[in-house]
Amino acid sequence: MKLNRKEFDRAVWRAYRRIPAEIRERMDNVVLTVKKRPSREMLKEMGYPPDEPLLGLYEGASLQERSFFSAPPLQPDTIYIFQEPLEEMCESLAELEREIEITVVHEVAHFLGISEERLEELGYG
Repeated sequence: MKLNRKEFDRAVWRAYRRIPAEIRERMDNVVLTVKKRPSREMLKEMGYPPDEPLLGLYEGASLQERSFFSAPPLQPDTIYIFQEPLEEMCESLAELEREIEITVVHEVAHFLGISEERLEELGYG
Protein backbone atom coordinates (compact mmCIF):
# COMPACT_ATOMS: atom_id res chain seq x y z
CA MET A 1 0.00 0.00 0.00
CA LYS A 2 1.39 3.40 -0.93
CA LEU A 3 -0.20 6.83 -0.34
CA ASN A 4 1.09 10.28 -1.06
CA ARG A 5 1.74 12.48 1.97
CA LYS A 6 -1.60 14.31 1.76
CA GLU A 7 -3.56 11.04 1.57
CA PHE A 8 -1.58 9.61 4.47
CA ASP A 9 -2.17 12.74 6.56
CA ARG A 10 -5.93 12.36 5.94
CA ALA A 11 -5.72 8.71 7.03
CA VAL A 12 -3.92 9.82 10.22
CA TRP A 13 -6.64 12.41 10.87
CA ARG A 14 -9.43 9.84 10.41
CA ALA A 15 -7.63 7.38 12.68
CA TYR A 16 -7.04 10.09 15.30
CA ARG A 17 -10.73 11.00 15.37
CA ARG A 18 -11.65 7.39 16.21
CA ILE A 19 -9.48 7.36 19.33
CA PRO A 20 -11.62 7.37 22.51
CA ALA A 21 -12.23 10.85 23.91
CA GLU A 22 -10.68 9.94 27.28
CA ILE A 23 -7.35 9.50 25.49
CA ARG A 24 -7.67 12.17 22.78
CA GLU A 25 -8.55 14.90 25.29
CA ARG A 26 -5.26 14.34 27.10
CA MET A 27 -3.21 15.08 23.95
CA ASP A 28 -3.56 18.88 24.07
CA ASN A 29 0.17 19.41 24.64
CA VAL A 30 1.40 16.58 22.41
CA VAL A 31 2.40 17.15 18.80
CA LEU A 32 1.44 14.40 16.36
CA THR A 33 3.72 14.37 13.33
CA VAL A 34 4.38 12.11 10.37
CA LYS A 35 7.81 11.07 9.12
CA LYS A 36 8.56 8.69 6.28
CA ARG A 37 10.79 6.46 8.42
CA PRO A 38 12.53 6.67 11.77
CA SER A 39 16.07 8.02 11.67
CA ARG A 40 19.00 5.75 12.48
CA GLU A 41 19.45 7.70 15.71
CA MET A 42 15.83 6.99 16.72
CA LEU A 43 16.24 3.28 16.01
CA LYS A 44 19.52 3.16 17.93
CA GLU A 45 18.02 5.04 20.88
CA MET A 46 15.07 2.60 21.00
CA GLY A 47 17.36 -0.42 20.63
CA TYR A 48 15.78 -1.44 17.30
CA PRO A 49 17.87 -3.07 14.58
CA PRO A 50 17.81 -1.06 11.32
CA ASP A 51 15.74 -3.72 9.54
CA GLU A 52 12.99 -3.98 12.20
CA PRO A 53 9.94 -1.78 11.55
CA LEU A 54 9.14 0.95 14.05
CA LEU A 55 5.60 2.27 13.53
CA GLY A 56 5.54 5.10 16.03
CA LEU A 57 7.59 6.78 18.73
CA TYR A 58 6.80 8.99 21.72
CA GLU A 59 9.48 11.55 22.62
CA GLY A 60 9.11 13.40 25.88
CA ALA A 61 8.60 12.84 29.58
CA SER A 62 5.56 10.86 30.67
CA LEU A 63 3.16 12.45 33.12
CA GLN A 64 4.40 10.00 35.74
CA GLU A 65 7.94 11.36 35.35
CA ARG A 66 6.88 14.98 35.88
CA SER A 67 6.25 16.88 39.06
CA PHE A 68 5.13 20.33 40.08
CA PHE A 69 8.79 21.21 40.60
CA SER A 70 9.97 20.01 37.18
CA ALA A 71 11.23 22.61 34.79
CA PRO A 72 8.96 23.07 31.77
CA PRO A 73 10.06 21.02 28.76
CA LEU A 74 12.19 22.79 26.17
CA GLN A 75 10.33 21.07 23.34
CA PRO A 76 6.76 19.79 23.18
CA ASP A 77 6.12 16.10 23.64
CA THR A 78 5.91 14.52 20.20
CA ILE A 79 4.40 11.37 18.77
CA TYR A 80 5.97 10.35 15.48
CA ILE A 81 4.01 8.18 13.07
CA PHE A 82 6.20 6.47 10.47
CA GLN A 83 4.45 6.29 7.12
CA GLU A 84 6.48 3.76 5.14
CA PRO A 85 6.63 0.99 7.79
CA LEU A 86 2.87 1.32 8.32
CA GLU A 87 2.18 1.21 4.58
CA GLU A 88 4.43 -1.83 4.17
CA MET A 89 2.45 -3.87 6.69
CA CYS A 90 -1.04 -2.96 5.43
CA GLU A 91 -2.98 -4.09 2.39
CA SER A 92 -5.98 -1.73 2.54
CA LEU A 93 -6.80 1.81 3.63
CA ALA A 94 -9.08 0.48 6.39
CA GLU A 95 -6.26 -1.71 7.75
CA LEU A 96 -3.82 1.20 7.54
CA GLU A 97 -6.14 3.53 9.45
CA ARG A 98 -6.65 0.91 12.17
CA GLU A 99 -2.89 0.39 12.53
CA ILE A 100 -2.35 4.16 12.72
CA GLU A 101 -5.03 4.38 15.42
CA ILE A 102 -3.45 1.54 17.42
CA THR A 103 0.01 3.09 17.05
CA VAL A 104 -1.11 6.55 18.20
CA VAL A 105 -2.99 5.10 21.18
CA HIS A 106 0.02 3.05 22.27
CA GLU A 107 2.30 6.08 22.01
CA VAL A 108 -0.16 8.26 23.95
CA ALA A 109 -0.29 5.52 26.58
CA HIS A 110 3.47 6.04 27.12
CA PHE A 111 2.77 9.73 27.77
CA LEU A 112 -0.19 9.12 30.07
CA GLY A 113 1.09 6.05 31.85
CA ILE A 114 -1.91 3.97 30.73
CA SER A 115 -1.48 0.30 31.55
CA GLU A 116 -1.57 -2.48 28.98
CA GLU A 117 -4.63 -3.84 30.80
CA ARG A 118 -6.54 -0.58 30.26
CA LEU A 119 -5.49 -0.54 26.61
CA GLU A 120 -6.91 -4.03 26.26
CA GLU A 121 -10.18 -2.89 27.87
CA LEU A 122 -10.35 -0.12 25.26
CA GLY A 123 -9.72 -2.62 22.45
CA TYR A 124 -6.05 -1.77 21.81
CA GLY A 125 -4.35 -4.78 23.38
